Amino acid sequence: MKDKNKILAGLVIFIAVITLPFWFNMGKAAPAPELELTAKAKAAKVCVMPTEYMKAEHMQLLDVWRHNVVRNAERAFVNPEGKLFDMSLSNTCLDCHSNKEKFCDRCHDYASVRPYCWDCHIDNPKGE
Repeated sequence: MKDKNKILAGLVIFIAVITLPFWFNMGKAAPAPELELTAKAKAAKVCVMPTEYMKAEHMQLLDVWRHNVVRNAERAFVNPEGKLFDMSLSNTCLDCHSNKEKFCDRCHDYASVRPYCWDCHIDNPKGE
């Protein structure tokens, strides 16, 4: 019986210690950053895919684009609305979202991710 109480007390202490960071940080998460769109992006009003899709899936889309361009020499992307785009990070995406610090970096820093896009692509292809 004595051992049962010790084990139970040990489990309660263990669970309390393990969950302490969650209790300490509850409600303190930083809100997602607001993105600053360029005048061109605001004027276009439409991205290659819907905004919610791009927020969640843009890296998968860019991976498919990279594969199709490099492996299959395909350069054309047709979105669900039937609009044609060039599969190009530098000439399509960065044409509207040209300020990497105010657009890309804000979310990537918030999510603590370091994409490897910039290993090959320059972040300001038009020198703006």
